[in-house]
Amino acid sequence: MSPSGLRRDIGQLAFLGFAGCTVPAELRSLVRAFNVGGVVLFKRNVESPGQVAELSFELTRLLPDTPLWVAVDQEGGRVARMRAPFTEWPALAAIGRSDNDDLARAFAGALAREMRAVGVTFDFAPVVDVLTRDDNPAIGDRAIASSPAAVARLGAAMISAMQAEGIAACAKHFPGHGDTSVDSHHALPLVEHPPDRLSAVEYVPFRAAIAAGVAGVMVAHLLVPSLDETLPASLSRRVVTEELRKGLAFDNLILTDDLGMKGCADRFPPPAAAVKAVAAGHDGVLLCDPNYEVQHAALEALVHALEDGTLPHVQAQASVDRHVRLKGRFIPSGEAARRPRTDWPHVVGCEAHQAIAAEMRRFA
Repeated sequence: MSPSGLRRDIGQLAFLGFAGCTVPAELRSLVRAFNVGGVVLFKRNVESPGQVAELSFELTRLLPDTPLWVAVDQEGGRVARMRAPFTEWPALAAIGRSDNDDLARAFAGALAREMRAVGVTFDFAPVVDVLTRDDNPAIGDRAIASSPAAVARLGAAMISAMQAEGIAACAKHFPGHGDTSVDSHHALPLVEHPPDRLSAVEYVPFRAAIAAGVAGVMVAHLLVPSLDETLPASLSRRVVTEELRKGLAFDNLILTDDLGMKGCADRFPPPAAAVKAVAAGHDGVLLCDPNYEVQHAALEALVHALEDGTLPHVQAQASVDRHVRLKGRFIPSGEAARRPRTDWPHVVGCEAHQAIAAEMRRFA
């Protein structure tokens, strides 16, 4: 990575949130100035399937040479940014109760087809946390099950089905958010398990996800003293590089959870957190709050960290290369990229998908 290319390339490591149902001028400016890697859609950005299809097309075309990821949290249940007329899916706990690999694949394939039909390319799903604490406020029925083996099997089936339909999947929340009593949106949860317990329970579904070829793994804002006594997992090189990249031999995208969440932001403002996260080994940082000044400051902080050697050029280039490789697989090119999707009326909320949702509801 040449010094002159720092500003152009480092933005590939950022996913930005924004306000409204069209592309705001501030986002357009940031994307073009920093060659931003992706955007994250929320409910605030979704008005209708046709509008999302047009928005996704416009976003992707902002950088025709290095198109943006258009990402979303579309899990099913309470975490679903795209609601009816998109199919309303039960929470993942229904898949766990069914214990049916075929239903898991059918659900994930249908979910992916609806996202693909409106131009989304990256889904921050599935949740593969092992739910070992019933009063867990952050995870609950978002989890598939309390059995590591069941979560691993069903989660891997979903990942394979989603990615076969052209959507990059992202397993979350490493190193495991299933045994916490605090929601990392509001504070920093504590996970007091030793490394051998983490390996035997929490890591089992992540190993299966990696074996299934998952495109991304999201790291949570959790304090795990047995791995790092001071830093959240999301900012810890021990967790990100030593445990996930090397220990689990994962060579696709490692992403932070949103750096605006209080589990991280109460201690580290987003610009500082972005630098710490990338230094820890992440390939992408999520800046979901549509505060364009903060996003700009975070991108500038990454540039400066590269210039002063805080972030090794070789490491940053490896992250950019991972994005380029996976975008080549999941983001349409050629004729398919020249116009917005128009087939969504035949896909979104279709009868076949409603039938799959109804089958899932039998177990909800």
